[in-house]
Amino acid sequence: MEKIDLNGKTILVTGAAGFIGSNLVKRLLKDFTGATIVGIDNMNAYYDPSLKEYRLKVIQELALSPAVSPKGNTWSFIKGDIADKSAIDALFAQYQFDVVVNLAAQAGVRYSIENPDAYIESNIIGFYNILEACRHNPVDHLVYASSSSVYGGNKKVPFSTDDRVDNPVSLYAATKKSNELMAHCYSKLYNIPSTGLRFFTVYGPAGRPDMAYFGFTNKLLKGQTIQIYNYGNCRRDFTYVDDIVEGIVRVMQGAPERKNGEDGLPVPPYAVYNIGGGQPENLFDFVNILKEELLRAGVLPEDYDFDAHKQLVPMQPGDVPTTYADATALERDFGFTPKITLREGLRQFAEWYKAYYC
Repeated sequence: MEKIDLNGKTILVTGAAGFIGSNLVKRLLKDFTGATIVGIDNMNAYYDPSLKEYRLKVIQELALSPAVSPKGNTWSFIKGDIADKSAIDALFAQYQFDVVVNLAAQAGVRYSIENPDAYIESNIIGFYNILEACRHNPVDHLVYASSSSVYGGNKKVPFSTDDRVDNPVSLYAATKKSNELMAHCYSKLYNIPSTGLRFFTVYGPAGRPDMAYFGFTNKLLKGQTIQIYNYGNCRRDFTYVDDIVEGIVRVMQGAPERKNGEDGLPVPPYAVYNIGGGQPENLFDFVNILKEELLRAGVLPEDYDFDAHKQLVPMQPGDVPTTYADATALERDFGFTPKITLREGLRQFAEWYKAYYC
């Protein structure tokens, strides 16, 4: 592994107005000095763009705050699309990035059934543009978001990066597996150090409204009924966003080593890791904790009739019954395992939701 000191480096974060991207930018501003941090996001309307604007405002305020501004980091945001090849090529030519973190993607399993074009454009063409830019403007490390969805219908749990992932059950999952294959190819051909991160059910304050915990809260507040899939018999490895960001920051600083094989050609400097809590939670337990924390934060009134607003429904197309990360490789190589409990994380979400919406 090649160590990378992020102080003084030029770093690109794609999807910087997104949930994970914005939290990563804040962490980089707080932890490092003399860094040039550039964010790009197309600000699309997959969900309410005002939430993305809010995240950018928080970043800007942090960058100018007395606690952070003396660190000498610079923050620049570009509204643009990674699927726009000329824009990406120009951006890389201008900044000559040292480290690239590609978090821009069209997310969501069910939406990939409704609108597949968005996934091919962003997740395939967009990622290809990033790879090509890294090829022609060499970087020390490309880190990119994959997903636990690549495990598809695998029955063996916990999911390990050693498992075969050849049976995706959604187009979203197929695009993420494609990203891993494309990155491997470019690592081999052009000696680009790349690391893919398979995220497991990320949640937290200012998250994506299409995620269950956020959508449930919105519906309950409006007096609508929430649907609990697979009759509550799903398990998810919920991972709090701060744990995800901690994993990303550690991985950014440790690139797969460049070296040649016996044939004199590069051995692909390529790695893939799971980042997951390692504690899959039953959906019933998740919903009960969410309810308790929403009541505690005052988002819902104390006399709320919760049972009258929930409905058990079958599994949805593209979904899987269980996600469960084996993150021992992350612990082995980077000394980190996600630690924030579901109750801690949902408490942070509920308090943020109360302050933002109520």
